[in-house]
Amino acid sequence: MPIYDAPVRALDGGPADLSDYEGKALLIVNVASQCGLTPQYSGLQQLHKEYGSRGFEVLGFPCNQFGAQEPGNADEIAEFCETSYGVEFPLFEKLEVNGVGRHPLYEQLTAQPDADGEAGDIQWNFEKFLISPSGDIVGRFRPMTTPEDPGLVEAIEDQLPA
Repeated sequence: MPIYDAPVRALDGGPADLSDYEGKALLIVNVASQCGLTPQYSGLQQLHKEYGSRGFEVLGFPCNQFGAQEPGNADEIAEFCETSYGVEFPLFEKLEVNGVGRHPLYEQLTAQPDADGEAGDIQWNFEKFLISPSGDIVGRFRPMTTPEDPGLVEAIEDQLPA
């Protein structure tokens, strides 16, 4: 199944369609509001701001599977992200990234190995997947890789549509 066919919903539960992002470079991230890595929202927003006009989108997927660090409902998540970090990139409905309830999108993403050749379960909040404009998973960056990391930024720049 192409990545664009994975069923998703907007954070508010309304309709959403990943095919709306076809032709763009994407950074898909499982996010959480009460995590030590939550300040990465600032860097993700900066990437969105810096590269958005060049065919790039950050897509955030809240997940409560790691230390129950995303306990809020959709309104609470949206308000936190907007007021604390000025998040303007799309956020989607809370989902599971590991285990028997793993979302179909993350079934695809977790098959992608990281730079060390390791695929499988998401390690923690803020794991990042780089998607090419044609929908291929071209990179996996573990949670401790910050949005400002030169390797991540270079990989994003390499995927920007011509």
